[in-house]
Amino acid sequence: MALPEHASAGPLPGEITRLPILILHVHSHCNCRCVMCDIWKRKDHASLSRADLDRHRNSLRDLQVEQVVLTGGEPLLHEDFASICEFFRKMRIRVTLLTTGLRLAECADIIAGGVDEIIISLDGPREMHDRIRRVPGAFDRIAQGIAAVRVLRPELLIAARCTVQSENHAHLQETVKTARELGLCSISFLAVDVSSHAFNRPLVWPGDRQQKIALSAAQVTVLQEQLTRLAAARAADRAPVPFIVEGPEKLLKIVRHFSAQLGEGSFAAPVCNAPWVSAVLELGGTLRPCFFHPVTADASNQDLHAALNSESARSFRQTLDVATDPICSRCVCSLNYVRN
Repeated sequence: MALPEHASAGPLPGEITRLPILILHVHSHCNCRCVMCDIWKRKDHASLSRADLDRHRNSLRDLQVEQVVLTGGEPLLHEDFASICEFFRKMRIRVTLLTTGLRLAECADIIAGGVDEIIISLDGPREMHDRIRRVPGAFDRIAQGIAAVRVLRPELLIAARCTVQSENHAHLQETVKTARELGLCSISFLAVDVSSHAFNRPLVWPGDRQQKIALSAAQVTVLQEQLTRLAAARAADRAPVPFIVEGPEKLLKIVRHFSAQLGEGSFAAPVCNAPWVSAVLELGGTLRPCFFHPVTADASNQDLHAALNSESARSFRQTLDVATDPICSRCVCSLNYVRN
């Protein structure tokens, strides 16, 4: 099978010689108890060690990693988050922080000096956000944290990401308004994932749990109205960088995803080249081609470059057909990175 248009052909079939984006798990636990995620149920509080990073230093350089996305769990629960940022700053790798936002104020000085972009999970206006997160006062802590970071570094990019699900599907316009009021630079939307092993699900959720988070037919109708209005607002946005990240087609694809879950229409894989331009390095060294596909390699006893191009990882990339793969077909996220 031929590699996607943007993949680099290496000396061996399926080999990656350049990895623009590395998604890195920094801490295993989370400080929210979200209704649509099970990461908070983890018993351990493991953190990425500086020694692990040092071991991959040459690989990061050889693979020309441009951006590292810090995730978890909650990265800001790491006891020495400053050291993690310092490592990548010295390597001149752009740092994106995915966060619940609950510790922004406490870590404002570290963030201002060591992070290039923040993406905060936002589930809706104040009461809705706190209810979905199941953390009283969570929204206000986000607002205070944003303000604290802005004092130290006003130009820092701080964006929102909203996971669309049953509790907030009818309030997406309010969510956009809320993001603007928080002073964020943009907001993106994606459908909730209810059918994969991602987000600390050793077993796929049973049907009744999926139904509580996914949408009913009546709710899909409401969602379509919400997203149609957002699509119109996005199309009318003349700013150099539109506030709503997704264009009309991507927004309305969220409706089609929930409809397919109800058996109305079929799932459609997104345009995605994530396995060829990025990788997810988990705590303990396991390596995935994206959040949703199974582990393809182990970097616990070898460096990132070797693990990324192990026989098992190369074989996965050689045989993956995004358009027909069942995991890709149900995917709620996508990456279509175009190299310069």
